Amino acid sequence: MTETTAHASGTFAIGGDLTVHRLGFGAMRITGPGIWGDPEDPREARRVLARLPELGVDLVDTADSYGPFVSEDLLREVLHPYAGMLIATKGGLTRHGPDVWQPVGRPEYLRQCVLMSLRRLGVERIDLWQLHRIDPAVPRDEQFGVIKEMRDEGLIRHVGLSQVSVEEIEAARAFVPVATVQNLYHLARRDSEEALDYCEAHGIGFIPWFPLAAGALARPGSLLDEVAGRLGASHGQVALAWLLRRSPVMLPIPGTGKVAHLEENVAAAALELPDEDFAALDAAGAAAWAEELAQRS
Repeated sequence: MTETTAHASGTFAIGGDLTVHRLGFGAMRITGPGIWGDPEDPREARRVLARLPELGVDLVDTADSYGPFVSEDLLREVLHPYAGMLIATKGGLTRHGPDVWQPVGRPEYLRQCVLMSLRRLGVERIDLWQLHRIDPAVPRDEQFGVIKEMRDEGLIRHVGLSQVSVEEIEAARAFVPVATVQNLYHLARRDSEEALDYCEAHGIGFIPWFPLAAGALARPGSLLDEVAGRLGASHGQVALAWLLRRSPVMLPIPGTGKVAHLEENVAAAALELPDEDFAALDAAGAAAWAEELAQRS
């Protein structure tokens, strides 16, 4: 039997000149609980990373705050010099303990983030560096300004943003071309639809984080459960297939610390959703999100 690889997901050119397979890998889960410290099974985490090029996965998303630093260090140990791979990283969040994240957007700190990621990853230029969050305590133009300086200096090739609105994307584009946007988005989380549509209209890659989630749609007997059973797939595989079909600029980055789960996720690249299933899941996801919003209000 021929093994499914990320090639089946198609390609996208980040920034117009860095072509990757659309199904990538998020390197957050190769750290410890709470995204803090070393992985519980370091050997398995290294096996996951070594398996990526074998499976055609050439877009890897990490951040200096994952560990902190653990994810970047493991990537260098296992994959350097990253032949044929795009290693994207992020900066701007500090860590004070498990599951604790605090934005710091002072220009001197963002510059330090880039310089230290360059050192940890062992590269002279970061192909895709993303501002992990816009720090509300620092004028955003100062944050965008130092990113422009670092891009002009050749430290960064392409710039991305994370968890931003259309208005914030446009504000950043006054300083630098925005190559990617990474927002929370999945089948049942739809508050970034406007940002996704904007990215599609402007050729900006959209990286949905937490892509395997499906909320209440994952219940036994749900529509997702029924579709997955009929297609002989897992809930996560159907969720990924829906994302890949939702937009040609969609770049899902499911993460895991287990080789078997990685292989399962990559197999979703070849899963074809019938038109009626895609439409039904789309409607069900939108309805589930509307219901959640109603419950919050």
